[in-house]
Amino acid sequence: MLNKDVLERLRQEYPVGCRVELLQMDDATAPPVGTTGTVIGIDSTGSIMVNWSNGSGLNVLYGIDRARKVAEADD
Repeated sequence: MLNKDVLERLRQEYPVGCRVELLQMDDATAPPVGTTGTVIGIDSTGSIMVNWSNGSGLNVLYGIDRARKVAEADD
């Protein structure tokens, strides 16, 4: 489990509803690089939970995979 300060920083950086783009994922069934999706949360391990636009539900694993925020959450 991650330090609570790290988790809070991740939750502020990737709030529910923001849009992300996949940069790298270490999984044979990963969405293609460049796929976008909507953040649905950050779990206790720091993984970003995403509903990808291609239907995938794979998490962006903290310290392994990479994604970048491309849009803020809609208010």
